[in-house]
Amino acid sequence: MINRYLLFIVILLSARITRAQTFTPVFTSGEEGHKSYRIPAIVSVGGKLLAFAEGRVNHAGDFGDINIVLKESTDGGKTWSALRTVVDYSTLQAGNPAPVVDLTDPAYPRGRVFLFYNTGDNHEGEVRKGKGLREVWYVTSADGGNSWSEPVNITLQTHRPNRPDKNPAYNFQDDWRSYANTPGHAMQFADGRFKGRIFVSANHSAGNPIADFSDYKAHGYYTDDHGKTFHLSETVTFPGGNEAMAAQLKGDRMVMNIRNQQGRDRYRIIAESSNGGQSWDTTYFDRQLPDPVCQGSVLSVGNARNRTLIVCNNADTVQRNNLVLRVSRNNGKTYYKQITIANRPDNPRRNSHTAYSDLVQTGKKKVGVLFEYDDYKQIVFTNIAY
Repeated sequence: MINRYLLFIVILLSARITRAQTFTPVFTSGEEGHKSYRIPAIVSVGGKLLAFAEGRVNHAGDFGDINIVLKESTDGGKTWSALRTVVDYSTLQAGNPAPVVDLTDPAYPRGRVFLFYNTGDNHEGEVRKGKGLREVWYVTSADGGNSWSEPVNITLQTHRPNRPDKNPAYNFQDDWRSYANTPGHAMQFADGRFKGRIFVSANHSAGNPIADFSDYKAHGYYTDDHGKTFHLSETVTFPGGNEAMAAQLKGDRMVMNIRNQQGRDRYRIIAESSNGGQSWDTTYFDRQLPDPVCQGSVLSVGNARNRTLIVCNNADTVQRNNLVLRVSRNNGKTYYKQITIANRPDNPRRNSHTAYSDLVQTGKKKVGVLFEYDDYKQIVFTNIAY
């Protein structure tokens, strides 16, 4: 009996080790010129995967000399290229990479990659006080990420920073201060009434900082003309709405899945729209999606008749741990499948076993997950069959 018990333990441990070995390192802190890598984002174009991250040159903090870096995989995520820098904002911050592939522009029949990002000239806490500016930009690639255009600044179309020099009567308490794109991919409507629309989830703080972070709210911006002009969505009314990601649903609807920065109710915030993200029909806490106040990712796959919604987040209300993939066939009303990607039950609360993630379709009923792992030591990739 004892021998059988020991054999059972050995089998379990072996299975755990084998599972861990399927996590392929993509970005490793301390290597390739950066002390830390954070904020993963991934898309697929022309048969290859493009994985983006913030390359933090000198330390792991959110502000400083931060570049947006890229690696490619041509074998479904088994191996990855050497690192390349896509955006370098000198010694200041470039971050929140939000890539999306525009597949509907007739001028680019093979697709054109948009990479939306933010720059900043001060720490987030100082920007919240009105002492600094976050700007919004994009670059594009028409050759699958091999080369990139000059950056385009779209701040005045997608942001509402206080400009007392232009409008002295502006209500200072209503100005947007901190600003961030979705951490993770942006989205494009694949079909239906809004086919071709590119939507980028975002968030901002407004007015003076509030202790419970209720000065934060989520919003988005979109383009219907392949990046020539942009429009702001309505702001999601829930106070504390922070990092968000959007996905297309059945019936010409879309969802924005939002981090709750207030943290009193430790669940994801859901906002749904029937007009392509211009405004929000309903907003609620999804109690199927517990969350420790962290980023989460969402992806829809399939077509108008058979669309599947996939959500990935840390299913833990205390710490960043227990990364779980959930699958829904009914627009997220229920999830019929739940798959644990990585969990460490004995994880000390001071550490983060898993954190930010992003999703990309890699095959029929298969998605790739790019996620922060092992207390931010690595950003790794794995394929999950669902």
